[in-house]
Amino acid sequence: MNLSNSFAFIPFFAAAAEAVAILVLLFIIKRRSTARVSFTMFTAAAMLLVVSLVGAFMGGDSEGIALTVIALLLFLTGLVVIPYLIVLSTFEPKHIVTLVSKSENERIDEANRAYSAAASGADLASMTASGKADAALMAISRSFNEKAALSFADEKGLSSLLDFVNKTLKEKTGADGAAVLLVDDFEDVIAVKAFEGDFPPPYKLPDDMPHKQVRITTNFKFATFPFHDNVFGEIASSAKPELITKPELDSRIYQNGPEEFLECGSYIFVPLTTGGSVIGEIALARKKGSPLFTEDELTLATTLGEFAANSIKTVISVRELVEYNDAAKEGEIAASIQKELVPAKLPKIDGIQLGVFLDAAEDVCGDYYDIIVSRKDRVSFVMSDIAGKGLNSLVIMIMVRAMIRLVVNSMQSAGTILSWVNRGIAGESYSNDHFGSCALINYNPETKEIECAAGGNTPVLLIDGATGEYTRLTGEAEVIGADKTVEYKNFVQKVKSGDIIVTYTDGLVEALNEDGRQYSEEKLIEVVKSKATATGKDIATAVKNDVKKFIGTADQHDDQSLLVIKIQ
Repeated sequence: MNLSNSFAFIPFFAAAAEAVAILVLLFIIKRRSTARVSFTMFTAAAMLLVVSLVGAFMGGDSEGIALTVIALLLFLTGLVVIPYLIVLSTFEPKHIVTLVSKSENERIDEANRAYSAAASGADLASMTASGKADAALMAISRSFNEKAALSFADEKGLSSLLDFVNKTLKEKTGADGAAVLLVDDFEDVIAVKAFEGDFPPPYKLPDDMPHKQVRITTNFKFATFPFHDNVFGEIASSAKPELITKPELDSRIYQNGPEEFLECGSYIFVPLTTGGSVIGEIALARKKGSPLFTEDELTLATTLGEFAANSIKTVISVRELVEYNDAAKEGEIAASIQKELVPAKLPKIDGIQLGVFLDAAEDVCGDYYDIIVSRKDRVSFVMSDIAGKGLNSLVIMIMVRAMIRLVVNSMQSAGTILSWVNRGIAGESYSNDHFGSCALINYNPETKEIECAAGGNTPVLLIDGATGEYTRLTGEAEVIGADKTVEYKNFVQKVKSGDIIVTYTDGLVEALNEDGRQYSEEKLIEVVKSKATATGKDIATAVKNDVKKFIGTADQHDDQSLLVIKIQ
């Protein structure tokens, strides 16, 4: 090679030296595991070395500047790469761990090792930062689950779990105040269930509320919010966590000031979501003057919120299952008692024919009927529908039955007796949420005269045996048990042979078919008229069969009862 004709060999030799340095640094980096080094990088460095050496030994035979330019470019390339490789080869591995991505399985394995070490009391100093963080999160998740498991048998277990979740979120995020809210599907609101710390209220306080911290904290602890026109409801509706660092620019945040403890700082709101549904929300606050929440803290709160949502939902689901089973058992007990309250068999009464049926809906137990032969000149018939279901309504049913049986033997009219019964149950603590409809019919076989009274929507009808015309004997009246001052009107009617008296509960005429149409009183009267010459028992059976045919396979949610009295 003629070295006097060209200077190209100089940058070629320099590039070759750089290639050697690059190879050495790559070996160091791979050995110390400070970064990932692929086979491709080694191959590229080796090719750079070979090309540089070939160019250096052959460059002198070429003329022109082209080869010299290529050599300089190779040299400059190595000059750029080498400083970066020196940095990688001299850094401590633990300092750059966050720069190196790992597979999800590697991350989980590392977290499990860290968590096991933490659980056994081992020193975490040798573990990576991400491993420690994951171990801490797993420990919190486990604590939520343990707290949830302990709450199953505790009447106040859900409240204890919510308080624990609230306290944990407050501590881990460094919040000044925290609250947990749960969705109330029945009331269509989101309500505060746990509260701790200093939480400047982001909602408008009542105008008449003194701006005293104790009063405002108490108001917050028991607050409920609709799903609109406030930050709690709107974020729950969106199902998306939010970080708010400039509350003065957010129209959803209300500034109640000017007191310092009312000034808004920064907020984190995390909806509690499970199975695609929002069951609640975690709200975190920092006072004005405290450091603002960060995106990292939002991420942490969101992760902990996911853990909390699963634990809370588990407790709620178990509670609902227990309550359902308790209600089912209660319904079975109530149904068995309901059967004991109605006559085991119909009495034989001269001059009348009776027909009756009671089809009880599952777990409702609201209807009952009674037939009381009290004197020669009085036979009493009762049809009643108590609102509510289960044992609570059954208590009112038993009271109504007992009071009617007690006073029906007196000389008082049906209207007076019903008024006495109403006063007996209205306004009492056990009947505040329970009222009912009731029809009382007194028949005098000697005079063929009936007197009747009714409260609520249990009417008394008369179908003329000769003409087929029907008359509603009772008018509209207040339900029994709602207002103790109500006086029920007494109706008197002469009857003759062939006349039919009918009373029923609303579950019969309001029974729905598969198309959502009601059976109706008109259809009931039509069937009774068509069977006017039949016995009372056959008339009741015909109505029962017609109702069953009408509703088909549609589910029924109320008891269906009918009483037919046919005068002979």
